Amino acid sequence: MSSTLAERLAARDAQRFVGRERELAFFDSLFVEDPPAQVVLVHGPGGIGKSTLLREVARRATRRGWSPRIVEGRDLAPVPGEIETALGDLTNALQPLILFDTYERMSAADGWLRSRLLPSLPARAVVILAGRTAPEPGWFEGGWERLSVELKLEPMPADAALSLVRAHGLADGELAQQLILWADGSPLALALAADAAQRDGGSWAPERIHEHPNLVQAILHRVARTELDGGNLDVAAVAAIARACDEPMLRDVLPEVDPKAAYAWLRERTFSEPVAGGVALHEIVRQAMRSDLRTRDPERDRELRRRIADHLFLRGLRAGPRTVVDLSELVENPAVRWGFGADGSTTHRPDLWRLEDAPVAREKILAKTEGDGRWWAATERILEEAPDRVVTVRDARDALCGMAIAVTPENAPPAAQEDLCLGPWLSHARDAHAGDEVLIWRDSIDFVAHGDLSSPVLSILNTAAILRSGLNNPRWSYIPIDPSNEAAVAFARAVNTTHLEHLDVDLGEKVVQCHQIDHSDDGMLGALRGAVYGELGLGAPGPIKLGGDAGPLAQVAEDEPVTLETVRDALRSLHQPMELAASPLASGTTTEERAESVRAEVADAVASAFGDSPDEQLLRRIVQRGYLDPGGSHELAADELHVSRATYFRRLRVASQRVADYLIAKHA
Repeated sequence: MSSTLAERLAARDAQRFVGRERELAFFDSLFVEDPPAQVVLVHGPGGIGKSTLLREVARRATRRGWSPRIVEGRDLAPVPGEIETALGDLTNALQPLILFDTYERMSAADGWLRSRLLPSLPARAVVILAGRTAPEPGWFEGGWERLSVELKLEPMPADAALSLVRAHGLADGELAQQLILWADGSPLALALAADAAQRDGGSWAPERIHEHPNLVQAILHRVARTELDGGNLDVAAVAAIARACDEPMLRDVLPEVDPKAAYAWLRERTFSEPVAGGVALHEIVRQAMRSDLRTRDPERDRELRRRIADHLFLRGLRAGPRTVVDLSELVENPAVRWGFGADGSTTHRPDLWRLEDAPVAREKILAKTEGDGRWWAATERILEEAPDRVVTVRDARDALCGMAIAVTPENAPPAAQEDLCLGPWLSHARDAHAGDEVLIWRDSIDFVAHGDLSSPVLSILNTAAILRSGLNNPRWSYIPIDPSNEAAVAFARAVNTTHLEHLDVDLGEKVVQCHQIDHSDDGMLGALRGAVYGELGLGAPGPIKLGGDAGPLAQVAEDEPVTLETVRDALRSLHQPMELAASPLASGTTTEERAESVRAEVADAVASAFGDSPDEQLLRRIVQRGYLDPGGSHELAADELHVSRATYFRRLRVASQRVADYLIAKHA
């Protein structure tokens, strides 16, 4: 029985420790005469369980005759000799175990530890440094590589997570399972949520876990609060609302801050990590910050969401469909997110079609069509002729979990023209929407039976199909809807599809409905921006006006200098109004006005940038025929102008440079 409160605290801490068997086995191997390593550099994001693991290692080391001491980096004052004072006489022990926790707060001591402190320790000393950031290369140079080892803590697996919530007194049930899904392997998040749920009698709504106010405050206090004190709350708020944040986003959304300094500050937070789109916050911290902002200052939350949506819409017009994922992240409606936004998944990933996938796909499709072989026979031909039009999703074991087939009128293979589904849909799209960007889905199938809006498989499939389509910003989509699939029906209702009944495919026992999505005059990107506006109670969004009181976001295009790439992009996009509207060459307040202004700028440059000699006039005709005339192709233009293709493309580069030089000088 514990005789002091400290002993009782330690006993309960030990009782609640679960999992990490692999890591503990490694640490046990160090408490021997000739260990494989004596300096262990543990790292992982906030909440991954570093501190809890260190306490368990200290307890196990004590039983084996080592003398442990945990030094908390946050407690060290910035004065000389503080570390030596914290260690006291432990350095004289025969078998000391020194554990530095929150090491990122004292990593400036790296060099001093390697040159002074560690070499002076007894030969059987073991040192563990645990922080949120990976160790610097110096720990694996100059001989230290023979003593040092890096140990990255991974998310806790589901079985250990269930044991942890049970250890915190929460019975196995729906709430426990939802906690495990929400925490995504973070032991701290699991422990905080289980304790809070226990205090509230387990009365939480499982789908709103991240909004529970007590839990939000606990997470912010334990993981992020010390790094947020003193300002930059708006910068953190933008990063919490957006899927990823970079310097241009901060410039546009927060015009009152220095974007370079703000982005540097954000990158230095221990709860942020670099991603392809800039910086992202650790998901548990991000959810807590979002919920906190919405409760504390709902008007500021709405305004930042609107600005971020506008920024992403303009970025998407330039960069293409990848911002679909970022825009859908701002949408609350789960049905819309299911169709457009692939949230990050630790369990599934997108991939390409493989020949060895066919038997699994055949079995699953036959099961879904109740043994009707017609659908599979038609599917098989597309898989054989056009595997590049197929995307798949696989799990951590590389097993096939789902597949999608999507084509456009431009890239549809011959098999699609004769397909019982795609053939009629392609014909309708070509007749009804000639000249528009159209994406036609034939299949988007989850093979692992996620039948609701939480399916990570379908979300990944749908997004991957959009990104691989080759389209910049689809204006129309045709999608197959199974009327017995509640999630698919909810998505169709959420995006206001039109059911084209005459294009339904009747398989006898099963009907595949054809639904058409009119995304908006501003395409799929505009539709998602409109969905964000609608949820914020702002009504339908108008054009992003320039000048006046429209705000700093409106200046995104006009503030950019005119460059060679600016002009080349405009030439390539002369017949794509939305792309032209985002050009720095554009002026006006509506998409149409801005697009027409760019066309006028280019036409003026083509008329004025060339001389009267035959060579100069040939350059003018080449750029006129290659870019300004709406019909034909570059190959056809070369034939009509009676020049070889090599000559045509060489002269086209020269002519494009001449047009760019004229416009750059004009806008200087």
